[in-house]
Order: sequence, then C-alpha cells, then structure tokens
Amino acid sequence: MTNDPTPAAYPLATPSWDEKEKSAIKRVVDSGRFTMGPEVARYEAAFARQFGARHAVMVNSGSSANLLAVAAAVIDPRFDLAAGDEVIVPAVSWATTYYPLSQYGLTPRFVDIDPETLNLDIDQVAAAIGPKTKAVFAVNLLGNPVDYERLCPLAEDAGLIVLEDNCESMGATLGGKHTGTFGLMGTFSSFFSHHISTMEGGVIATDDDQLDQELRSLRSHGWTRGLPDDNYVYPKTGDDFEDLFRFVLPGYNVRPLELEGAIGTEQLAKLPGFIAQRRQNARHFQDAFAGLADVRLQRETGTSSWFGFAMVFTGRLAGRRRDVVAALKTAGIESRPIVAGNFARNPVMQYLKAVVPQDLPAADQIHRDGLFVGNDHRDLTVQIDRLAELIGAL
Repeated sequence: MTNDPTPAAYPLATPSWDEKEKSAIKRVVDSGRFTMGPEVARYEAAFARQFGARHAVMVNSGSSANLLAVAAAVIDPRFDLAAGDEVIVPAVSWATTYYPLSQYGLTPRFVDIDPETLNLDIDQVAAAIGPKTKAVFAVNLLGNPVDYERLCPLAEDAGLIVLEDNCESMGATLGGKHTGTFGLMGTFSSFFSHHISTMEGGVIATDDDQLDQELRSLRSHGWTRGLPDDNYVYPKTGDDFEDLFRFVLPGYNVRPLELEGAIGTEQLAKLPGFIAQRRQNARHFQDAFAGLADVRLQRETGTSSWFGFAMVFTGRLAGRRRDVVAALKTAGIESRPIVAGNFARNPVMQYLKAVVPQDLPAADQIHRDGLFVGNDHRDLTVQIDRLAELIGAL
C-alpha cells in the first residue's frame, strides 16, 4: 500500500502490506473458501514455530484470545480456577484483560504498576497474594516484557496460574524467550496498529496439548468437529454425522477468516524486519529525549518490541498533558493515553466485581500525566526529532 503520511505527520500506525498480502487475498478469493480452513492452519503452524510454542490457535481478535484463554483455564478440570477466585491484574491495561475474568465470575485484584517499566510491580504482586488468589494475568505493556524471572518463581511457589496478555508485545523477549510463552497460555493481537496486521485477528499460544484442543473446541461453538479422534475433550463415536454436530463445551464463534490467515503468513515473514526497525526507532527516541528532564520514558525490561513510545510528564510539564496533546495535534502528531490509564478509574468498574486498593499512585500518575505516540515499521527519525523539539519548547 502507498498511503504513507507526509514526513511532517506522525500517525499512531501506518499500513504494512504490499503486493504479497494482496496476492494472498486474491488467492483466498479465487479459492472460494472464506471461512477458517487451510490458510488459518498454515498460519497457526508458522506462528507456533516463530515464537517457540507447541501450539497456536488463531481467533478473530486479541480480545477473543483473552476470552478463550480465561475460558479454557476455568473449564479445564486440571486447574483450580473457578468463580469466586481472585486473579491479580495490573491497574494499567486494555479493557479486555479484565472483562473475561468478570464474565467467568472471577474477581480481578488490582495491583499498581512499576512507574519505570509500566508493568506489574512484582513486590505488590507478592503482597497481594491471599487465600483466594489462584492466578496472575500478566500484561506486557507497549512491547515491554514483564519481569518473568521474578514473577514465575513467585507464582510457582504460591501455586498460581500465570496467563499472559501479550497483545501489545509480539516479538519481545526476556532471556532469549518470547513473551507470550512464559505462562500457561499467552495471547497475541494482529489488529491494524499492532506489530503485524491481519485486519483483525488474535492468537493463543500454549505448550499444553489438552488446552490446545479445548481452545479449538471453544473457538467453534464448543463442538467436537476438528478435534482428533483420540482427544482430551470428549470421546468421538466414529460416526461423522454425529461427531460433526456434538456440542460439549460452552463455546463461542470467534473463528478467524481464511483471508486473515493468509495475510498473517505473509506478515509473519516480515516481522523480524518490522521489529528491527521499531528497535532502531526506539534507540533514536531515547537519544532524542535524553536531555528532557521533565519527560520520563518507559524503562525496558529484557528486549522490548516497542509497540509505541510512552511518556510521563513531570516537573514543569506535570498537569499540562492537555497542552501537550493540543500542541501535538496541531503538528499532526497523534497521541493516546497510555493504554487505558488507570483502568480502575473508568466508569465501567461499577459493573465489575473487583478488589481495588485505595491508592494506586503510579497508575494514577500516568492516568493524569501520561501519553504515548506511535511506532511502526518505517524509519521515524524525522518524526521523532520533531516530537522532541515540540515537547522541549513547551
């Protein structure tokens, strides 16, 4: 595609498709097979290989990936997770980290973030573990890995399940291991503004064979169609007429399209290059802002894939986010809150049964004084320099 912005403009994201994705779309259209099929299966296999997971299950969005991950963890009889149990979550994330927990009767227990990394404060996770705590839903925020070298042993000692919301952090690593593969299941997103784009789309990665089969059943109405004859979910009769229409789990229809699978395969091949450019942009961003004492940047844990560039305003810029946003908008620079800010301050909380500390100072600070700007697969040197110039002059 050729609708890149002018050099002066700085959008949150830009298209990353070229003739390969267009050819993939044409191939699917010419095939006459549009619903989930061999293209999706091919993408899932490539995805699992690329991130070092045993299984990858594609769904129609990262939000649906979170929903199925929670559903599978609750439904699977091997795991002690049920309605009334508490799941530790960071106070800063997207809405669909929290909603599936509430929808399955689980109680999100909010903890504050580390003000430097913007991820879960591991000390506060340890302090929040109580008799009702059964899991942690860790979120790798804006490309930055959670400190799993501390979190995973802590969770194991306490007997907690670890789930990963990795929807913003495809390609990030910690100790050479990809985020999204540290927990029991990890979720990914390929929405337009993310590291790769399949229009809409998501993936759940897991190394567990039984979870893989449960996820595939839950993805498609909770039926046994598509499962192997010898499976963990429900015994098949050998009669295709019956086995194709036997419903055994309370599932959904969150299947992806063949178009999305075909596009995803092409995008995955480009991902290493996309990530390399994002990291090069990040190095320039850090250098450009090194002299601005009133802007705090996100501190990298492991090797970030740099979804975007977060800034928290302090000193002379504290309380002036509205002024900053207005100046950026005038200059053609798009910005957004850091994900959803302190999610506990959103009105929707009246519908969620959650445990929320009275004080969440780090999350509240970014709720008031934080924003992020985009990063993508292009060289953004000109845009970043202009951004630093504008903020330095405020």
